[in-house]
Amino acid sequence: MKLIWIALAGVTLLAGSASGASQGASIDLVAYSTPKDAYGKIIGSFQATAAGNGVGFRQSYGGSGDQARAVASGLPADVVALGLDPDIALLVKKNLVPKNWKSANRYHGIVSDSVVVFVVRDGNPKHVKGWGDLVKPGVQVITPNPFTSGGARWNVMAAYGGLRRSGKTDRQAIKYLYKLFHHVPVQPDSARTALQVFAQGKGDVLLTYQNEAIYAEKKGVHTEYHIPKATVLIETPVALTKSGLAKPAAKAFFKYLWSSTAQRAFGDQGFQPVLKSVAKSYHFHRPPGLFTINSKRYGLNGWAKVNRRFFDPKKGIMAAIERSLGH
Repeated sequence: MKLIWIALAGVTLLAGSASGASQGASIDLVAYSTPKDAYGKIIGSFQATAAGNGVGFRQSYGGSGDQARAVASGLPADVVALGLDPDIALLVKKNLVPKNWKSANRYHGIVSDSVVVFVVRDGNPKHVKGWGDLVKPGVQVITPNPFTSGGARWNVMAAYGGLRRSGKTDRQAIKYLYKLFHHVPVQPDSARTALQVFAQGKGDVLLTYQNEAIYAEKKGVHTEYHIPKATVLIETPVALTKSGLAKPAAKAFFKYLWSSTAQRAFGDQGFQPVLKSVAKSYHFHRPPGLFTINSKRYGLNGWAKVNRRFFDPKKGIMAAIERSLGH
């Protein structure tokens, strides 16, 4: 696994870079860190189309929460591709993204799917397969900071929902989260940075998107991962900002994200395409206990309520957990 760091070095931390033609229209793309390679492929293929000919791109990648706050504070953005709905909701609140962004197309702005998985060391020496295994003595878990990373919030809700689905009460599931984060020695700022930290030898288990594990494998490094029986379906949104809506090139690029070419680029990077005609070409395992962020039966009532209860920076459950860690 240490070799992943060598494979990833120099290709994953670049932010704010320019690409494509310098003439004509330009698009500011602000995204969370994980799909950087996929967007690189998609931008290239878009620029080869009539609509994308001569269009330049400025790209910025980082933790989803950090990126949303950066745009809210003035970072130029025409297209925002973030890790979860609440990060786009922040930009709606700031009057930078239209309130009706989810009605932009039949996919409600969701451009790709994934699931939360456990990446383990070769041979799985700690025998980690289920949520209970993460809190066994001597097991260290790497997961990003939930106040900077959208991926981290998906991890938290996968853990909470996984416990609820197994029959645990709300109180028991929250107690589990406290215990889990006492097994987390470091919280990187993004999912991609967390992968790099794990690749350098830190921790026994990495909580991450399935596509991150597939990404590492595609970089030529064997990566062993397990999908827990109960995990959350990760749905990642994209929206046009109001400045993007004023640019024909940005609107064309946004529409292109649901083309078969773009959806294959997501699929090739380990994401689950949302375009059914493309998705059938990939064979992603769907665990029997898959649930969504809207699964009320397991205490999940959509991102708006989940975000307030779990991730309010002052009163949220995760804020209390971070305080218990001395953060």
